[in-house]
Amino acid sequence: MNKKKIFNEIRIFLLMLLVVSSLRSALADWNDVPTGSMKPTIEIGDRVVVNKLAYDLKVPFTTISLFKWDDPDRGDIVVLFSPVDGTRLVKRVVAIPGDIVAMAENQLFINSKPVQWSPLTSTDDPEQGLTFVASEVLGDRSHKVMLTPQVPAVRSFAPMTVPEHHYFVLGDNRDNSNDSRFIGFISRKQIVGEATAVAFSLDRANHWTPRLNRFFKKLD
Repeated sequence: MNKKKIFNEIRIFLLMLLVVSSLRSALADWNDVPTGSMKPTIEIGDRVVVNKLAYDLKVPFTTISLFKWDDPDRGDIVVLFSPVDGTRLVKRVVAIPGDIVAMAENQLFINSKPVQWSPLTSTDDPEQGLTFVASEVLGDRSHKVMLTPQVPAVRSFAPMTVPEHHYFVLGDNRDNSNDSRFIGFISRKQIVGEATAVAFSLDRANHWTPRLNRFFKKLD
């Protein structure tokens, strides 16, 4: 095989790699979840599917939006770039631009109205010990949240107005999440897309055993 043919094959391979990478960057992706900040909705070791076309079409490998057809809504689970260090995070949108958001002992308030909760049920989490789980309703969507009373956490904050083109996000694991309580409001351009499902899941604490019951699980 001569050098010219080898060069041409390498060029074709690199071109195909660029095309595939561009499509993944602009259309759909997946995100590994290394922490428990979204428990009980998302477990450590879940690989979640990210719909990058949920809200807009971006220039591949950038945060520049070409066309926008929707915006994140309360209750959406989104993948975003942290404004502090650029780390990709998975969080839930709880307040949208113009909302007044507050919290009092883990009770969330949106526009001065308490967000609906179901009664708490106790459970024994293998990593955090005694926890409590409740269902929270944002808009017309219900999801579970986890509380861990024995963990020091920010459970209250004064009312604040979400600025234009920004969002307030929280982890479903309310007492163990690095979210807008610490990293501030999230700008629209920092949101990568919507996390819609678990592609597959591996139990890291149990020799990376597959959690078959979580494969292809839709996220609420």
